[in-house]
Amino acid sequence: MKNTITLSLRALIGIVFIFSAYSKLVAPGIVEIILVDHGLATSRESAGIVVRILISIELGLGLLFFQPFSMKRIVIPISFLFLIGFTVYLGYSAFILNDTQNCGCFGEMIKMSPLESIIKNIVLIGLLVMLFRRSDEKKNYFVAPLITIASVIIVFLVSPIKSYKDFKFARYTNFEDAGRVDLSHGDKLIAILNTECDHCQNLAKELSGIKKKADWIPDMYALLFTEGTISADSFKVVTNLDLPYRMINMNEFLDLIGQSPPRIYWLQNGSVKEFWDKDFTNHLKNNFKHARN
Repeated sequence: MKNTITLSLRALIGIVFIFSAYSKLVAPGIVEIILVDHGLATSRESAGIVVRILISIELGLGLLFFQPFSMKRIVIPISFLFLIGFTVYLGYSAFILNDTQNCGCFGEMIKMSPLESIIKNIVLIGLLVMLFRRSDEKKNYFVAPLITIASVIIVFLVSPIKSYKDFKFARYTNFEDAGRVDLSHGDKLIAILNTECDHCQNLAKELSGIKKKADWIPDMYALLFTEGTISADSFKVVTNLDLPYRMINMNEFLDLIGQSPPRIYWLQNGSVKEFWDKDFTNHLKNNFKHARN
């Protein structure tokens, strides 16, 4: 009975660590953005190194729970310190920075606030204490370093550090009504709109109608420019636009449009796949509805 409980605890904790690593590995960008927002990294590239090291540690710890060696001397103590460290950081995020957005502990797969993640960590710490009391020590000091090194190699090979210097949308990481957004992951649509422009208002109405009826549209965001007459709130009321948005200045606006607004960009994993200045509905249907069908 004791052995069954011990194995179950090891499996449960190991799965949580591995899933946490996997959820961030498939989309590390959101955690990079969090580190930059919190002032813990100066750029997405430097944050990317930190994030991948953290993922490597989680992956390595998760795998180590599925082997029997050095549990009480290495694996459980390091896991305990790792969770304590993250809990302190989450407390800083929640109570000092007043950040209630997704903490990134499970990437974008399971969105949790810092407070929710603190509770999760406390539960895991309790399970580690139980496991420590029930575990027998089997000495082998070579397994842990080997698995850790292998985890680092796997993570950096699977998810190499990306450069964002040529990605013109890299600066846009926070949107009203959505919070943090990683535009460099997956398919994203970005509408560039001038709140004063009749064509932009018509496109916004068109997009509102499409979004209400279609589940095949990728995540869509709006970058809004206003010359001061029509605010973002007024624009949303007039057009019934229900998209996360961010205000941009004139230089940003002029850099993103063609000869005249509006324009929609299709982003795919950090690159501009296409952009359209007319026939928006047809482009959306041809590229997304027909592709899904």
